[in-house]
Amino acid sequence: MKKFVYVVTDRNRTNLHVGMSSDLIKTLEFYKQMPSLFFDSGQQLTRLVYFEEFKTEAQAIGRFKLLSRFTRMQKERLVRSCNPDWVDLTIGLDFEHIISSKAINTQVMLPLGIMS
Repeated sequence: MKKFVYVVTDRNRTNLHVGMSSDLIKTLEFYKQMPSLFFDSGQQLTRLVYFEEFKTEAQAIGRFKLLSRFTRMQKERLVRSCNPDWVDLTIGLDFEHIISSKAINTQVMLPLGIMS
């Protein structure tokens, strides 16, 4: 099962939060549904600005522990290294999720169409 280590921030980049999840899309939906869980409404952590994918939980935990100890400057450098404009990466994930779910539905429907 895949594991993700990610960094989310608010619209003003005031807070940078490192997290780990096995379902990144559900985790991000949770952040958007519960925006004031960690911070006040002006600091809603709704922007995914960085993530890494791992094959094992042990790898993800190791990376999560490392990134959690990073200073703010180190986290900013990490984000800028692959996302210099701090674009919200959720849009790409949503797109991939939609495409993959359509591919699964198409694969399921093809045999049914052939049979009729």
